[in-house]
Amino acid sequence: MSVHPARPRSVDRRVRVQGRPVDAYPALPPEAERGSFRRVTVTGEEVLGRSCREVTGFGTPELSALIDDMFLTMHVAEGAGLAANQVGVGLRLFVYDCLDDDGVRHVGHVANPVLSLPGPRDRRLVDEFEGCLSVPGAAKVVPRTDRAVVRGFDKDGGPLVIEGTGYFARCLQHETDHLFGRTYLDRLTERDRRDALRQMTGRQEEVFAGRAERLARLGRA
Repeated sequence: MSVHPARPRSVDRRVRVQGRPVDAYPALPPEAERGSFRRVTVTGEEVLGRSCREVTGFGTPELSALIDDMFLTMHVAEGAGLAANQVGVGLRLFVYDCLDDDGVRHVGHVANPVLSLPGPRDRRLVDEFEGCLSVPGAAKVVPRTDRAVVRGFDKDGGPLVIEGTGYFARCLQHETDHLFGRTYLDRLTERDRRDALRQMTGRQEEVFAGRAERLARLGRA
């Protein structure tokens, strides 16, 4: 049997919007262009610690406006994902604008997501640093599976299936956790949790100042 060198894997570099590739997409999503900035909740606030309720108002202006606001807030805060309870709204909804490990950009929103992870035999855990917009200025290593699938609905009630690998899979897991009232702090040892909170205490004012500066540059302050 002859041995041939492995061929480089071909990757479709197009941006995935709601899981589908598009030929062109702006740096600032259209939702963010329409949105208004909302304050990001911080760990310890009650809304972050309880399970969110299901979205039922599909196709409403209120839901569309919330998604727009979440996109702008995520962009200003330099996040890869943002759950509704991170802007004080206890709904099962998150938005994302995240690169996977191949550098492919994924953009979209998911309502009422159901997360599926590989079974124990196929599961590969990856230890990487993880941060959270609601734990400003802190980052700790958190094990997550390298693949994840989320099934849910778009703002009009259309079904969605979003598949993620690498860092985008981590994002899907992180945001789904929020909707059950969990942050990545809940996955840490007590010692690491205390360290993350110390990091937050020392750095959060700098983070808040950066958000205010970026908001001002957009003319939204």
